[in-house]
Amino acid sequence: MNVFELTRTLIDIESITPNEREVGQFLFQQLDALARKFGGSAEIMPVEPGRDNVFVRFGNPVVVLSTHMDTVPPFIPSSDDGDQIWGRGACDTKGIIASMLLAAQSLLAEGHSNFGLLFVVGEERNSAGALEAAKNPRGSKFIINGEPTENQLALGSKGALRFEVAAQGRMAHSAYPELGESAIEKLLDALQRIRKLAMPVHSVLGPSTLNIGTISGGRAPNVIPDQARAEIFIRAVDDVTELREQVKAAAQPDARAEEVLFIPAVHLGSLDGFRTTVVAYTTDIPAFGGAWGQPFLIGPGTIHVAHTTQERIAKSQLTEAVLLYKQLVERLSR
Repeated sequence: MNVFELTRTLIDIESITPNEREVGQFLFQQLDALARKFGGSAEIMPVEPGRDNVFVRFGNPVVVLSTHMDTVPPFIPSSDDGDQIWGRGACDTKGIIASMLLAAQSLLAEGHSNFGLLFVVGEERNSAGALEAAKNPRGSKFIINGEPTENQLALGSKGALRFEVAAQGRMAHSAYPELGESAIEKLLDALQRIRKLAMPVHSVLGPSTLNIGTISGGRAPNVIPDQARAEIFIRAVDDVTELREQVKAAAQPDARAEEVLFIPAVHLGSLDGFRTTVVAYTTDIPAFGGAWGQPFLIGPGTIHVAHTTQERIAKSQLTEAVLLYKQLVERLSR
């Protein structure tokens, strides 16, 4: 298959987290076939029951091409309008997987070795695959992580700081609100104070951003609500020691903010001859923790359409990505 056919084939294998088994089996077959043809070694790396990373090595890997197999919901089958391929995972990251595989085939056909490919589970939820892979490195010096950067090397990516904010109240008949205590009103007051916090700004990564992602609570329209909760997500750009305390303090006395996730911002290197950018999203790179080598971040497609019903990837960027991944492996393997 060419890179366009492979991208569509991968899109059409539903792999919403944590349902990566089928796409993992397909990719292992592809990697194992490459290994048999070119003298490599493919392996399944267990993560959780029914969920596995897949890895192939050729020689002693100096560079590893890596991205994730899972997608966000809902499943959207592939389509092709001539210039772009559409569907869930088109840019995040089925097209990237296809580009990496085609780059590997080309490298091997030209006699290159000492590189590998690693595809992991769980990036869209908790980086379970990357965290497990970090416990079992394979000696590589560089890892090229694939995410949509419009084929530019990312100089850095923002981190993640997530809280659950919960408020408690007292139920009462809505005709007599003075007999109750509204948890929803408490939560709204706490969230308003959190929204007014001054967010850190970094000279390269830019400003931190805050999103109130979910709100829930109450029992019925005619009942004063006794409970309410929200989830907030901060894209962090710097040290968050002070910020996390500010969020907890701002939630009080009406609610309590509990931290449930933290991934630090990362700063990445560049290479001569490659265009550069900065991305606001979080990747698997912090979860790898350097165990697979110095990280680089690059991939075809734009993050602006990822996680939407309009997800797509330009065919021209897929073709370009194959060449860019080849160049990176060749440059870093010297």
